[in-house]
Amino acid sequence: MIYTEITPNPASLKFVTDRMFIQTGSADFPAIDSTEDAPLPAKLFNFAFVEGVFISQNFITITKGEEFKWEEIIPVVKDFLKAYLATDQPILTGKYDALNEPPKPAENEDEVVTKIKSLIDSHVRPAVAMDGGDIIYDNFDDGVVKLRLQGSCSGCPSSVVTLKNGIENLLTRMVPEVKSVEAV
Repeated sequence: MIYTEITPNPASLKFVTDRMFIQTGSADFPAIDSTEDAPLPAKLFNFAFVEGVFISQNFITITKGEEFKWEEIIPVVKDFLKAYLATDQPILTGKYDALNEPPKPAENEDEVVTKIKSLIDSHVRPAVAMDGGDIIYDNFDDGVVKLRLQGSCSGCPSSVVTLKNGIENLLTRMVPEVKSVEAV
């Protein structure tokens, strides 16, 4: 079964399946040259309309070119995904194998960083995944949390609002050491 869900980014659409692609995290492919060890995303880039592919647990977000219409793309992607998944070909391999293993706790991680990551994982990432994307912790330095936006969040018109009004408000309220949040 495959169905679509809209995202806040008009250039991205979420294709949800009843199959788990990965157990933890996500994988972002902003261009064809980023698809090493990624057979399914590499094949999706063969379609002229695909400008980005993002994979999370049970969905794939496709970012399309501006000149293409979703009404034409949706049946093509659904048919392709159904055929691909029916053959049990690999979705991701090699360096992505860790996405099917339980996450490992970081050793000697600063208590503030642990709290920031925990809040992102419990409050931010599930909400952002509903919109077809992901937000990944990058670093924390001098009161500034830096996050990577992936999937439909990358290039989304509302991502700045989400980052500042949502995530920054949450983190500055819950972690006094946090002064601001920025995208990298």
